[in-house]
Amino acid sequence: MLTTDFPTGAPCWIDLGSPDIPATAEFYRKVFGWTFQSAGPEAGGYGFFQLNGRTVGAVGPLDEGDQPTWTTYFRTADVAATAEAAEQAGGSVLVPPMDVMGEGWFAQFADPQGARFAVWQAGKTTGLDVVSEDGALVWAELHTADPAAGFGFYQALFGWRVENFEPAPGMAYRVISTAEGDQQATGFGGIAPTMQAGQPSAWTPYFAADDVDAVIAKATAAGGSVLMPAESVPNVGRLAWLADPHGTPFALIKGEPREQS
Repeated sequence: MLTTDFPTGAPCWIDLGSPDIPATAEFYRKVFGWTFQSAGPEAGGYGFFQLNGRTVGAVGPLDEGDQPTWTTYFRTADVAATAEAAEQAGGSVLVPPMDVMGEGWFAQFADPQGARFAVWQAGKTTGLDVVSEDGALVWAELHTADPAAGFGFYQALFGWRVENFEPAPGMAYRVISTAEGDQQATGFGGIAPTMQAGQPSAWTPYFAADDVDAVIAKATAAGGSVLMPAESVPNVGRLAWLADPHGTPFALIKGEPREQS
């Protein structure tokens, strides 16, 4: 389960590149009740999504040529060492390690299959204020054309462990957990094959939703779209995939992402 202890290798932050920050903030306000708090004039438009005064994510200007997307950040104890390990394992450094105004150190990468992600070495900011609650990040999922190679890359970086899980007959899924602690208790995400041939590899955040169908209704009313309709998956829960008005994918889930006996 994802917690705000944020051990090494766990998701600790998410942010979104947007071509229209006010419109994006308004959409997520209508969907999750998030409010937008600017990080200040020196932050270049970057700001925080908050739920009841607690940070659940962030948003900033979209880099030229990029597609709107959520970026998942993983905790690292040494951002420079992780950057070196990423290159040695066949990844690409998109943004080299840099200090973020004393809050911590950041770098952004692409894995060998092209999925983008970032790492965070804590300074004054450890990570998000709240996770695993309604309207907050609860799961991170990688869809990739080569799940075995995808896991191998991240294992080299973070020491992740994996447990094969078959939520339904013929449905292959890898549950990933941090290097230390009880393996099931520290599970925070999964790796699965891409849903369609030729689909780019990517990380997608799941937000907890007490009522998935009600959130879908709010999202579509606010201009979002449904990528995968709500479905109740045995041993998993009720889930759906949506996109915001700029086409940014995200997912919803009710209950634990994995409920094995």
